[in-house]
Amino acid sequence: MPFQKVQPEKLSTSVVRQIEKLILRGILRPGERLPSERELSERLGVSRPSLRDAVSELQDQGLLTTRAGAGIYVADVLGSAFSPALIRLFGSHDEAVFDYLSFRRDMEGLAAERAARFGSDSDLKVIQAIFDKMETAQSRRNPEEEAKLDALFHSAIIDASHNVVMLHMMRSMFDLLREGVFYNRQVMFKQRTSRAALLDQHRSINDAIQSRDPVAARAAVEAHLDYVQQSLRDQQKADQHEEIARQRLDHELGRG
Repeated sequence: MPFQKVQPEKLSTSVVRQIEKLILRGILRPGERLPSERELSERLGVSRPSLRDAVSELQDQGLLTTRAGAGIYVADVLGSAFSPALIRLFGSHDEAVFDYLSFRRDMEGLAAERAARFGSDSDLKVIQAIFDKMETAQSRRNPEEEAKLDALFHSAIIDASHNVVMLHMMRSMFDLLREGVFYNRQVMFKQRTSRAALLDQHRSINDAIQSRDPVAARAAVEAHLDYVQQSLRDQQKADQHEEIARQRLDHELGRG
C-alpha cells in the first residue's frame, strides 16, 4: 500500500514555508529588511536555533540575504525585467513605446477586471488610499510625486488581481512603468491635457473597482491607456509639423 507514517514537520520547515509564501504573494518585497532575530522568533513562536536553521535554508535557496552589520533582507529575486539602457531605448523609439502601451492596456485591463472580481476588501482599501493621495498631490503640482503615485496606483491594482505570476512579472517592470508614466505625463501636458482630466480617468478606474464591476473596471483602464496612446500620437504629429514649419521658416529667412 502506498502509505507512509506521517512525520511531524520541523519548526524550521514551518518557518521556511511561511516566509516562502510571504515572498511569493508579494507581501515581503525584494530588499525589505526582516525584523531582528529576537523579534522574529517571538512573532513566529519558535526558538532562535529553529529560526536560524530556517534563515540558512532560505539563504541557500537565494530568497534571503544577509548584509554585514545590517541584518537579514529579502533577496532581489525580481530585479528589473529590463536594463536601464533598454528602458532608455524603449523611451526613444516610437515602435517600442506604442508596443509597451499596448502591452500595458492588455495586462492592466485584465488585472483591473480580476481586482474587481477577486480583490479583498483590504486590497480595495489600498487602491482607494493611493487614489486619495493622488487627489491630494494634484494641488501640489509636483510631476515626480504625481508620476510615482500614478505608477503605485496601477501596481496596487495588479497586486489586487491575486495572480502571483502577473504580480511578479509586472513588479519586475516597475522601473519601466514608473519612467513610462512620467514620460507619458510630460507629453500629455504638452498637449494641454489637464491634471484634472487624468485624475478623472483614474477616478473612473477606482470607482469601478470599488463597485466590484469587472467589466467597467477593464473598460476604464482601456479607455485611460487609449487616451494616453492617442496623446502620444498627437504629440508625435505636432513634433513633425513643428519640424516642417522650422524648415520653412529657415528657408524664408535665408538660413536654409
